Amino acid sequence: MASQRFPILFITASRIGDAVLSSGLVRSLAEEIPGARFTIVAGALTAPLFAEVPGLARVIVMEKRPLAGHWFDLWNQVRDQRWGLVVDLRGSGLARVLRPRRRAVHRPGGSPVHKVIEAARLLKLEDSPPAPFLYTSAETEGRAEALTAGEGPILAIAPTANWVGKTWPVERFALVARELLGPRGALAGGRLMVLGGPDDREVAQSMRAAVPRERLIDLVGRETLLTSYAALKRARLFVGGDSGLMHMAAAAGAPTLGLFGPSDEKLYAPWGGHGRTVRGPRGFEEIHVQDPHLNQAICHMMELRVEAVTAAARALITDTDKHLGSPDAANL
Repeated sequence: MASQRFPILFITASRIGDAVLSSGLVRSLAEEIPGARFTIVAGALTAPLFAEVPGLARVIVMEKRPLAGHWFDLWNQVRDQRWGLVVDLRGSGLARVLRPRRRAVHRPGGSPVHKVIEAARLLKLEDSPPAPFLYTSAETEGRAEALTAGEGPILAIAPTANWVGKTWPVERFALVARELLGPRGALAGGRLMVLGGPDDREVAQSMRAAVPRERLIDLVGRETLLTSYAALKRARLFVGGDSGLMHMAAAAGAPTLGLFGPSDEKLYAPWGGHGRTVRGPRGFEEIHVQDPHLNQAICHMMELRVEAVTAAARALITDTDKHLGSPDAANL
């Protein structure tokens, strides 16, 4: 006998990193509620992350409008459904007017915790927070397998950021790649995977010159977010700033080194046992004093040295060799 459908309205974040960090809630609900049927509400950037969720009824792309008109538009699209559960990570009042059987709405305040734990609080799962997780189809996995086919471990790097304050110079990323993939590097003979969005292609040009063409996997602006996520499952190491791609790498299970400056690693560090962070000599609070609203056109990452990043990368490779428990771990 087929399970009765349980309609869930899931309103996720508009930024890729925040959407990834809370994505484990979707998996938890899918596994625990028979007949879960999801309507995902997301921004234009984050909607593609949820395209392959099982039990997906639809994805609603919500574009911001003046005077909060986007919420009225959304209400018009969902008001006729009798919802079993509304999960609202944006903290709107929509759940109250829809009158679902259950609701879980983000409320500001409380002690600051990692964003994965903060999201888990909505479903009272903070004691065992669901790890970030994105669903991918067999077709997406097959595409990623074809893109990454070849010999040697893969070093994945996302060299761009959405704000100059978080941007580590791309030339330094290139130096890290040359060091790790060089003849005496920790990933000697490996390949370089470069990731980014359509607007990042020119900035990432320096990365493409870091290795011979036959050892380059260029995904910058070429593939969907889910294909990039699936490709990251095949990476031996990811190095990048605090960004959506960093959180995608950690969710994919790749050992992930996050480069931090004007963001707080206590809240945004890559989640999981294979995630690490590195920063320059100034802590987040010191940077916050200089740039209280974190909006100035100041590169807060300049003092992070290449040597510090390569040392942290080598340590993470060594540590995950040990934890993965396989002498072939460096060939993953």
